[in-house]
Amino acid sequence: MRSRSPSPRAVGQPNQVQEPYSRARKNPFFDGLLRAEDGTPSPPFDLQASLDSRNISRTMSDIGNTRTRNAHNSLTDIGNNPFLQPFERSKIDKTASFAFTDVQSLFSLDPNEPIEANEKPPTVNGLTSPTNAKSFRVNRRKENLSTVSLPQSAASFYDGDSPEFEIVASCPSINQLNSFLKATKDEVNAGVPGRFLHVVMAQDVPDVGSIASTITYAFYLNEARKCDQICTVPVINMKRLDIRSQAELKWLLDSCQIDQSSLIFVDEIDLSYYDLFGSLKVVLLNGNKLPAKQEALKQAVVEIFNCKEGESVYPWVRTVTIAEDSSCCTLVAEKFALISPEILAGQGFSRLLLAAILLDSANLCSPQCSLKDKYMATLLIHGAGRFGCNGLYQLLRYKMYDVSDLKVADILRKDFKKWTRVGKPDSAGSRMMASQIGMSSIGVPIAQLLDHEDTSVREIKYFQHMEKIRLLMIVSGYYDSKKNFKREILVSAESVELMKNLLFFFNASASQLPLKAIHQPGLREEMQAFEIDKVTSRKTIERLLEEFGGTSKG
Repeated sequence: MRSRSPSPRAVGQPNQVQEPYSRARKNPFFDGLLRAEDGTPSPPFDLQASLDSRNISRTMSDIGNTRTRNAHNSLTDIGNNPFLQPFERSKIDKTASFAFTDVQSLFSLDPNEPIEANEKPPTVNGLTSPTNAKSFRVNRRKENLSTVSLPQSAASFYDGDSPEFEIVASCPSINQLNSFLKATKDEVNAGVPGRFLHVVMAQDVPDVGSIASTITYAFYLNEARKCDQICTVPVINMKRLDIRSQAELKWLLDSCQIDQSSLIFVDEIDLSYYDLFGSLKVVLLNGNKLPAKQEALKQAVVEIFNCKEGESVYPWVRTVTIAEDSSCCTLVAEKFALISPEILAGQGFSRLLLAAILLDSANLCSPQCSLKDKYMATLLIHGAGRFGCNGLYQLLRYKMYDVSDLKVADILRKDFKKWTRVGKPDSAGSRMMASQIGMSSIGVPIAQLLDHEDTSVREIKYFQHMEKIRLLMIVSGYYDSKKNFKREILVSAESVELMKNLLFFFNASASQLPLKAIHQPGLREEMQAFEIDKVTSRKTIERLLEEFGGTSKG
């Protein structure tokens, strides 16, 4: 009879008495789950009996019913679920406790009111850390995402593409960022007394990448370069009113829980005032030179961050960071990872950076996408949440082209630029006449824009009047039902005479811009719609507008 070889654990330990193996969990957290309210151990849960008494198989019809079932009734069933009943009796250790309201009374409230639960912050020597405290809110979702083609995920399988309720957790990193934004705005409102104003500002392009990099890089400079003599302030290089037309940007800021009232936009601060007294310092992002409208502030530039290699910069600027074909937010995330990586752990903060990287790199598929972009996107994947990286990108792209919730003026303002047109001298011959020409690009057919509101024509004329432009060119580019690209334009002139002059100019340039009139009922004589018979870029239309009457950008 062959003897059994001893186990490796028994070799060299002949006198040690082996303790019997026990599967019981010794963690006090689980002790609380297994004790009743009077402290006595609760009876063990019979899993097999529960499975026999409950049908947990899921057919495809069950899945469909789950997605359409009222979320309020689904959440009310929590109190009757034997898997979750021990949580109602738990006496969890105070250092990791959640102060939840009783489940039954939780949903007896008005379902339109948010439900809150707080997690007690950790204590160190009896002192709590407010930046690490978390709170949770159960909100009724404001929008329906079922029309967005999101990729399949576990969250959408169980909860559907657009659940009625969502649980929103506070983000300590965003709380810290909001405190910084509020403090800087209060400082600016007070006039920044006795300190230098260190402005972080990007190019005047209202996209997610520019706004996200402006906010986060200013926050980084404030954290990394502590100095009582400098007040670092992010200035968004767009008007506050224009954010209403950027649906993807507004959704992102709301989703990240950023306090938009604490943001400073370029139309809310007079930078020339601080430059006049020599207290202005500018950090320029995503370019080598300031926009033409702010060229007078160029002597105040002290740092250029994320400019392309080989571009000429201001010779007096010593601190220059080359782009290296990476997104600006990739470079910002890399800097945070070196000095304060815990800030990147917050979902709201990481989502802000991740969204900009995904849009800048076309979901990491652009030829300009670098390995560093992909690495940082992986590091920040927590920010994607239930959507995943692909789902977050698709949602942002959907928001960029979704105009269903926008007014006509907001649609026109979404991608708008204007030029100064130098005309003939006035009747006295004393000065040159200058007027404005504007171009707005949209992604819907002209007919859809005119049908967007009952007063669309009036809204277009009102927008033209508010922007003080004599000639407005609305350029439409979209794909029809047969996946053919279409280009249309809608011209709104201040007078019939100006419209005739423009049409005469276009007839002379018919080889570059062949037009075919589109009949649209309700249009006045000074407003006409056309279809362009060949594929024409916006740059071509823009160049023709500059040539019309001798225009110059302003």
